[in-house]
Amino acid sequence: MKLATDTIVAPDTGVAIIAPSGAALNPDAVVRGIALLQAQGCRVHNYYDHQQRYQRFGADDAARVAQLHAAAVNPDVQVVMAVRGSYGMSRILDAIDYDLLAASGKLFVGFSDITALHLALLARTGAVSFAGPMLCGDFGAEQISASTIGGFWECVTQAETVIDSGDAGDDASSPELALEGVLWGGNLTLMAHLAGTPYMPDIDGGILFLEDIGEHPYRIERMLLQLHYAGVLKKQQAILLGDFSGYRLAPHDNGYDFDKMLAYLRAELKLPILTGLPFGHIPDRATLAVGATARLTSTAGSRSWSLSFAAYPSLAKLAIADVFQP
Repeated sequence: MKLATDTIVAPDTGVAIIAPSGAALNPDAVVRGIALLQAQGCRVHNYYDHQQRYQRFGADDAARVAQLHAAAVNPDVQVVMAVRGSYGMSRILDAIDYDLLAASGKLFVGFSDITALHLALLARTGAVSFAGPMLCGDFGAEQISASTIGGFWECVTQAETVIDSGDAGDDASSPELALEGVLWGGNLTLMAHLAGTPYMPDIDGGILFLEDIGEHPYRIERMLLQLHYAGVLKKQQAILLGDFSGYRLAPHDNGYDFDKMLAYLRAELKLPILTGLPFGHIPDRATLAVGATARLTSTAGSRSWSLSFAAYPSLAKLAIADVFQP
């Protein structure tokens, strides 16, 4: 996919910038990100003030909740985008008005720590949100990923998104699949963190996607077993694994690596676990609609699979609603 950074892809779209989690590591990235959004035809409403950062957070807890609510009620905003992830959503989950967010019809976008917001919003209201790019790491990156930025705008301006794995799978033993269910998930650490809380969706027959960074294979295994023992995984039809990188093996692992961990989990969980999802803490990343209706297909013995999802809010739908609003 080719996308010039100054290509107008979303003319007159109102984008709110909020920091519900961590503060920007570099304020220059905020400036770059806002400039790119404006060059792409967006009207930016910036609720983030780098001078108001508190400890490691984008602001104190009350101010971060206020940013989220203010963006939700702003009639000139269609997309609400996080500055970055890191940590902070967990501290404010009890203070968020989820009904307000769902009723706003905004497209809430982010990933990593923002997984907590996606899952809580889905659990409390059933509303769909987007595991997608953020301001600093994507729109404000020194090296822009045309795939990530272009894929995001394509996703939120069309009725259906299709992602093909190509030959990104780990082996040639994929099962024959033709599954339909709710697409949901995000960062594995946040998923395990929310298990057993009112912010964890109860999804039956879902297609679960997962990613993480800097977690050793044994930690990934432990968190997946936690979800297994909590009864979450037995309700799913399949698991799609994105990127799990940034860890370091040790001599005492004695041959235990990601592949060995994956083989154990496939045997233990007895449900399809497919790899190669272009999602995670990587430059080129797909946008996924958390809570959308999805279809996952693969051919037996193939290294590839195809994921499509629909029935999610889009900018086109928002524009139609605005036209016919009494």
